Amino acid sequence: MNKIVKIIVEILLALAAVGLVYAIYSSVMKPVNFNKEKARRQEVAVQRLKDIRTLEVAFKGVNNRFTADIDSLINFYNTGKMDIIMQVGSNDDSLAVENTKRVKDKAFLKLSKEEQNARLMDLYRQGQKLVFSISTPIAVKDTLFNNRPDFCIDSLKYIPFSGKMPVETDAIVKTVSGVQVPLFEARMPWRALLKGMDNQLRINLDAECEAQNKYEGLQVGSVTAPNNNAGNWE
Repeated sequence: MNKIVKIIVEILLALAAVGLVYAIYSSVMKPVNFNKEKARRQEVAVQRLKDIRTLEVAFKGVNNRFTADIDSLINFYNTGKMDIIMQVGSNDDSLAVENTKRVKDKAFLKLSKEEQNARLMDLYRQGQKLVFSISTPIAVKDTLFNNRPDFCIDSLKYIPFSGKMPVETDAIVKTVSGVQVPLFEARMPWRALLKGMDNQLRINLDAECEAQNKYEGLQVGSVTAPNNNAGNWE
């Protein structure tokens, strides 16, 4: 009987040892796995914030302002147009500069902008040295993200992995050194981006950001101060 008890005790001790090892392993691996999944999600989120920045800059180029409405960015992408500038010749070429001045006589200036561009291009193709630029309107969707077969404009407004929580956005015009400066920012808080992950580790991450006076998540641009539309991961 004592032998059986001894065997049972040994089995229980072995199981306890295995359980202890597993508990230690789990406690060590929990933050490792958390950071690994955080990095995976952050990569997706950063790309989306970069896309928002690209569209915001293009939108401002056309409208002279940023927008806090991502639906406006989506509509701009789907239906808007932006000018593509083509530069012909160099202002360092004095002969081309002088020849261009001669071409732009009174008769030339009476032509429409489209006719002027056509005239200059025709002369340039004939071999005349000229300096000019042509602005051509092109559909935004035919210009941006053409090298991204996986790009989906309809996903732009949502924080990835959040269950379709919206990206937080803002846009203002701020007076900086007496100059009116358009500013925007787009934010994805950790609590949304890391939804479903270990909540205590996420709370710890927020606390760490707060202690360092950093935003608790990912952000591009700033309405507080001009930062050249930089992201806080850069």
